[in-house]
Amino acid sequence: MSRTLVAATGNRGKLAELDRLLDGVGWEVVAQSDFGVEPPPEDGLTFVENAIIKARHAAERTGRPALADDSGIVVDALGGAPGVHSARYAGPGGGDAANNEKLLRALAGVPEAERTARFECAVVWLRDPRDPVPLIARGTWSGRVLEAPQGTNGFGYDPLFLDPATGCTAAELSPGRKDALSHRGQALRALRAMLAATDV
Repeated sequence: MSRTLVAATGNRGKLAELDRLLDGVGWEVVAQSDFGVEPPPEDGLTFVENAIIKARHAAERTGRPALADDSGIVVDALGGAPGVHSARYAGPGGGDAANNEKLLRALAGVPEAERTARFECAVVWLRDPRDPVPLIARGTWSGRVLEAPQGTNGFGYDPLFLDPATGCTAAELSPGRKDALSHRGQALRALRAMLAATDV
């Protein structure tokens, strides 16, 4: 029988990835928005801090175990920006298209060899809001930022992020192929291994 796990997100693309990558672990993944939970301010300085903030907020508001991920793109030529501000890079309510446009403007004139970047992800699982030993897993996916978007799959910065191993952007990969390579896929596989060794 599956139990309910609250995912601290309202992003349906991210929720679909979480659902696929946690398939078979015995938990039904439900978005916090389905419980009427609004997201908290994300004022942490790291992806791990923000993931803990989001997971604790969701667990407090719903009384259920919660899972949160915080992720973003870290661009070397921009000193690590957008980083933890990736989702809000173009300002509150800017959305994916505005974020991508701002990133392209910030990298205008930067040569291909210097457009290196990586997606980073931190995933946190809390049994309850006061869980003293949350499960924390991380993943990193290295590549570079293109000068124009390619592909229609995925979300966020996927159309601009080129995976060197496949020669495709994240938005050109099938969901299954992306899961196998991505920062979130790596983090959630690590989390699955922790869950297998932990009584949750």
